Amino acid sequence: MIRTFFALLFVLLYLILGIPFLGIFWLIAKNEKWKNSAALAQLRMVQWAFRCICAISGVKLTVIGEELVPTDEPVLYIGNHRSYFDIIITYARCPRLTGYIAKDSMLKVPLLSIWMRRLNCLFINREDIKESLKTILAGIEHVKNGISMCIYPEGTRAHGENELDMLPFKEGSLKIAEKTGCKIVPMAMTGSADIFEKHVPFIRKTNVILEYGAPIDVSSLSKEEKKKLGSYCQSQITRMLEKHQQMR
Repeated sequence: MIRTFFALLFVLLYLILGIPFLGIFWLIAKNEKWKNSAALAQLRMVQWAFRCICAISGVKLTVIGEELVPTDEPVLYIGNHRSYFDIIITYARCPRLTGYIAKDSMLKVPLLSIWMRRLNCLFINREDIKESLKTILAGIEHVKNGISMCIYPEGTRAHGENELDMLPFKEGSLKIAEKTGCKIVPMAMTGSADIFEKHVPFIRKTNVILEYGAPIDVSSLSKEEKKKLGSYCQSQITRMLEKHQQMR
């Protein structure tokens, strides 16, 4: 219970005390010369906060394959999704400007939604195909402008007991890589749901494994693999998750 209290307290204080920084960064970004510097400063500030949340929550993280992540070009991160902590853990490790594609319900959260917009995050309404397409097109533009994107192709959090229980990957979510030619970085996460989701409302100390797979160059895949890109990417993540089960 005490971890939950301090984690919530930290988030609340960060959002409140961060209000002046939102104003400062907004003013700096008005100068086109300093726009990227302001965006990067905001990213590092949020990453620090996320690392603090993980520490308060007692997350012991094992990271595998991080050296495989390109740092000199934008990429599309994809991964299995079982917990809100998936975002907190992975976003804290992004080496360059990165926006996440989140549910449009996040727009209703005061202050947090402002930070998300500032960090190039996009909001998707999966119930509206036309609006979903607009979000993907915006993600394509972000990548063309040098900003990495992250999306969870399952479309929502999976709730199966087994870490291997994933929902089918939605092919449309990978259009960002197909249309821009950027590499896809698969991420496999094991244990994140044990932090919070499996015993709401309590946060518990947990060992989590995060593994980055070799970047996938869509142009180098066979015609059949391109046709079923979602299944191909999901199989890469499944293999990593199977290895995690042996490690645990």
